Amino acid sequence: MAVVWRFTPDDLARLRFAFSPLWELVTSLRVLRTPARHSLHLPWLRAVRPRLREVDLTELLALIPPDGYIPDFLTPPPDTPLPDFAAEIERVRLTDPRTAAEEAAWVPTTDSEAVARFREDPAKGVQRVADRLCDYWAVALEEFWPRIHGLLDADVMWRSRRLAAGGVRELFADLHPAVAWHGDRLVTTKRCPPYEGAMAPEGLVLVPSAFGWPDVSVIWEPYQPMLSYPARGVGDLWSAGPPCTPDALAALLGRTRAHILTAVEEPRSTTALARRLGLTPGAVSQHLAVLAGGGLVAGRRLGRQVLYHRTSLGDALASGE
Repeated sequence: MAVVWRFTPDDLARLRFAFSPLWELVTSLRVLRTPARHSLHLPWLRAVRPRLREVDLTELLALIPPDGYIPDFLTPPPDTPLPDFAAEIERVRLTDPRTAAEEAAWVPTTDSEAVARFREDPAKGVQRVADRLCDYWAVALEEFWPRIHGLLDADVMWRSRRLAAGGVRELFADLHPAVAWHGDRLVTTKRCPPYEGAMAPEGLVLVPSAFGWPDVSVIWEPYQPMLSYPARGVGDLWSAGPPCTPDALAALLGRTRAHILTAVEEPRSTTALARRLGLTPGAVSQHLAVLAGGGLVAGRRLGRQVLYHRTSLGDALASGE
């Protein structure tokens, strides 16, 4: 089976990349369901599993099976390059209940009772699911996002250079074994109903993913076409240091400063940190000044930029040594 999109030159001009915190959140639930299949995320799983007793995941797990179809209303294709999680959740809340009920019926679930409850009153079901996703984000992924965002950002930069240097053929050459470019067609081989059609007017959005590994995923009409693929370097995501900011470190420094200290494992500028963490450059500068005053980070000028990195004391504190 395959999903085949036909491209015109104008369609190629509308090709774009985007990140999605909501996509990472939803696909991370599959790691909880089948950790053996997603073994590279075990450091993350060990870190968050003790917290999961705080959230009732019953309905989410019923709607998000270990493999196969996930209701598209839970993962709407991102409408901006870097959507805010709160904005994405609001899009879920605005789902037409009839659409949600229809998509829930397609889920290959082992908990038909929970799905039936959702479909009995999909308007309330959508709001319940959105609430649970918010709860799950707070305990399981919010602290991870800076690290994951860094991985996704690096993938997009690398693939953008590939696109600029060699065009779409070069871009898709090593995106994933299941994805191939043939003339004016993009073919994605998947276990799903076959589909072939012209590219929609909105164009294709490519979404690199950490928790989607090792699979590719596709969404098509009536949604904007989306192709999600494993980000480059995902195998090293948790290999350098702890998988998230430890609670003790956040309690000591404050959550924002703990995130900054974690993020400067490699030298980064104030602007890069601000973009990665969703803060203003002024706020980042203030936090860096406090961390530098405590001997945890140091700055080094490189051209017009000052790059900040952890000191040995900062490394020891961030790693819990």
